[in-house]
Amino acid sequence: MKEQLKLLDSLTPDLGSGEMLIVNIILALVMFGVALGIKLETFKDVFRRPKSIIVGILMQWVALPAVTLCVVLALNSVITPMVALGMILVASCPGGNISNFMSSYAKGNIELSVSMTAITTAFAPLVTPLNFWLYGTLYCNITDLTKDIPTLVIPFGDMFEQIMLLLGLPIVAGMLFAHLFPNATKRLMKPAQVLSIILFMGMVVVSFTKVVTALGGDGSGGLTVEQIVTSLIMAFGMVVLHNLCALSTGYGGATLFKLPALDRRSMTIEVGIQNSGLGLILLFNTAIFDPTDWANNGGMLFITALWGVWHIISGLSVASIFRRSKVA
Repeated sequence: MKEQLKLLDSLTPDLGSGEMLIVNIILALVMFGVALGIKLETFKDVFRRPKSIIVGILMQWVALPAVTLCVVLALNSVITPMVALGMILVASCPGGNISNFMSSYAKGNIELSVSMTAITTAFAPLVTPLNFWLYGTLYCNITDLTKDIPTLVIPFGDMFEQIMLLLGLPIVAGMLFAHLFPNATKRLMKPAQVLSIILFMGMVVVSFTKVVTALGGDGSGGLTVEQIVTSLIMAFGMVVLHNLCALSTGYGGATLFKLPALDRRSMTIEVGIQNSGLGLILLFNTAIFDPTDWANNGGMLFITALWGVWHIISGLSVASIFRRSKVA
């Protein structure tokens, strides 16, 4: 299995400047739409009833990366370092923008979902690079893989700047728009949610198409169709397993701390839905992942791209189950 997954590492797709600009704009628009639902009152409510949000942030920032580290260490004999680092990168990203819609569909605590998304996204410029460096370094040190992959040096300045431009500015702009134009915001909220999902899926499709394109022509490195299909199936299996662990971490943490049923629903979805689109953009950023050092990071790209597709399916499935279930 490890040899099959290693075939993906040799694939090094890249986004052209035009494609990169489109993907960046899409993510910025998606985050602007998310920010329309973020109000200062939301943060005030967090401090009035802090238990659920504190547990949620701990699950998102601490438990999920830690669980992911345990998973990749347990699977070390059958997965490649790049696949492992791809899983750690996804776990280091903030909650996904579509989690609020899914939490609402699941009849969960939408205020908790919005609060978790807002806080994890607002602090992503600091937490994402920190967690990726911390758990990535731990993985490399524990498995003694310093010779197999580039030295894990994350340029915090470049990553911070990138995330601030992609997340920080659109969120501030969205919150200002909601404050200055409340009536227009009310009319835009539902269309913005639907548009956010469409745009996010479009962004994933653009990125994933570019990744898959690497399987053809010279980008395939001479791989046969059978090898490609087998490698993709195995990578997809890792994504499904990882996403199941993420959903279980959210639900298990909420249950362990005896949170209300509606909070458990939202936390399950919030921790299980990651902003993998941000992970893809970071991977395509040559200032962060220099091609001269990270020339064979195809495994990271495939894991992150497949996450963007699968967590929509799994999230809607879990939300549908919750929606049909009576609140205990």
